[in-house]
Amino acid sequence: MDHDDYMRLALAQAAQARNAGEVPVGAVVVLDGVVVGAGFNQPIAATDPTAHAEIVAMRAAAASLKNYRLTGATMYVTVEPCLMCVGAMVHARIRTLVFGAIEPRSGAIVSMTSAHEFPALNHRLEAIGGVLEDECRAIIQDFFRERRMASRTGDPEPASSGPPPRTVPGRSTD
Repeated sequence: MDHDDYMRLALAQAAQARNAGEVPVGAVVVLDGVVVGAGFNQPIAATDPTAHAEIVAMRAAAASLKNYRLTGATMYVTVEPCLMCVGAMVHARIRTLVFGAIEPRSGAIVSMTSAHEFPALNHRLEAIGGVLEDECRAIIQDFFRERRMASRTGDPEPASSGPPPRTVPGRSTD
């Protein structure tokens, strides 16, 4: 298998996120040619702000390998990772990051910053972007286009709007 093949697996994960009403980002972790972890965005369903596709995939890989270090692994993700996810990849010792589309607002590899190149880091990862870029960009753009159209036509909010906010007794939500 090559980069395109693994990215297609990540795209399949992104489709699961979309079908669950989450922002469609998918990721797979590959070590020695074997997928050892996979995940898709699920912060709403998991009520976990860290449940980005990359984090979910690394958690699955770490559990599969029974080791939090993913030394030598390659992460495939449909969209350029955010700062949190890049930091987690550094701590996990991911060797190579392969991403599809850039994320101009919060991407931490080429867009907003080059977090993987910070001089103080004790681990560096190689980054390769633009793999199946058109397909990776399309799934995100289609998702947000559909959400905008639904809000304009008065359709109910997509499932990703989540449950109403919970209140803590004695605390105001204002």
